[in-house]
Amino acid sequence: MGRIETSRRVAASVERVFDVIAHAENFREAVPEIVAVEFTSATRRGVGTRFRETRRMGRREATVELEVAGYAPNESVRIVSDAGGTTWDTTFRVTSSGDGATLEMVMEDRPHQLLARLFTPLIRPMVRRAVERDMDAVRAYCEAAAGGASS
Repeated sequence: MGRIETSRRVAASVERVFDVIAHAENFREAVPEIVAVEFTSATRRGVGTRFRETRRMGRREATVELEVAGYAPNESVRIVSDAGGTTWDTTFRVTSSGDGATLEMVMEDRPHQLLARLFTPLIRPMVRRAVERDMDAVRAYCEAAAGGASS
């Protein structure tokens, strides 16, 4: 099992940051690499929401199915997917920080197929870079909407 942790200080309200990271259609707006979101459940917010996210990865596109497995309004959201023989379990937490918010993300990978056990550690650095870009994009999007500056 591997783990990626990162955080960003965001010059925007907790509510704004949570609204972006916890709702697939808003996350898509914030992250330029995401080209499409298709809901596969009647639920579009909260636990049980399922959707397909398609994102550009270099010259290719990849689609992954995700499910919201935990949801505490304006506090945290947990999103789980099973792709390539690995369960990807990601939790975003938002806390108040001065006149803005702190966004923390923890992603754990649990490979459950033999090939994934070999391959997942090799791609983890690439996943980390993608996650860091996503966090930067969320910060820039929230701050632009709030009229704030990057910190």
